[in-house]
Amino acid sequence: MVLLVIVICVVGIEDVAGRPVRGAVVTPHRVVTHVAARPHIVPRSVWARGGGEANTAARTPPPPHYDDKVIAVFVHHTDSPNDYACSDAPRIIRYLAAGQTGARNWDDIGYNFLVDRCGTIYEGRAGGVGRPVTGAHTLGFNHRTAGIAALGTFTAGSPVPRAMTDAIAALAAWKLGLAHVDPRGTVRLTSSNSLSRYRSGTTAALPALAAHGDAYMTTCPGAALDALLPAIRERAARIQGRT
Repeated sequence: MVLLVIVICVVGIEDVAGRPVRGAVVTPHRVVTHVAARPHIVPRSVWARGGGEANTAARTPPPPHYDDKVIAVFVHHTDSPNDYACSDAPRIIRYLAAGQTGARNWDDIGYNFLVDRCGTIYEGRAGGVGRPVTGAHTLGFNHRTAGIAALGTFTAGSPVPRAMTDAIAALAAWKLGLAHVDPRGTVRLTSSNSLSRYRSGTTAALPALAAHGDAYMTTCPGAALDALLPAIRERAARIQGRT
């Protein structure tokens, strides 16, 4: 969705000789901001409260932390089976949350969003999908970013469903559009952890729509999904109304 803001300036208009003209008729100037519609996002209550395996942290997460805005998104895969029924996605997300808050002792699921193979988008980490919630998805680069996890394993040769990549593009277009960021562009982020690809305190130039492996020593989100990121960036930009 393209938002057109009409700006009318009535002071400082000049004639062809450079002299101010009072009472001049002003042609409206169109300022285009590239924002996108928010896609449908299933709330975390759908997965966090169902089933016995949902742990206490998922049901009653701690108070979230926030940044000022989100200027980049990192794409992940969950390294879980691909042949699930989409109706089973909430249960899979509960298991992922239980592993991260249990074995890893995190306070909540690390990803801000999760996308299943049918293109359904789920809210992940608590705090509000429209707000810049600080996640726990990319070591050293959790600030001013959002993590989008594709449910499945997308190593080389694995098929990546079109519905999934379309949903990732729509989600990234909306989330980055809130800060007027072009998904095809580059942003500057400062590392907070030397175990990432960049020493703590280093400012790195990274894709606005990045792979997990761009910031951390990992093959995530898998070679098959990684190869599709250029096309996902282009689709996200088109959704924002960019050419």
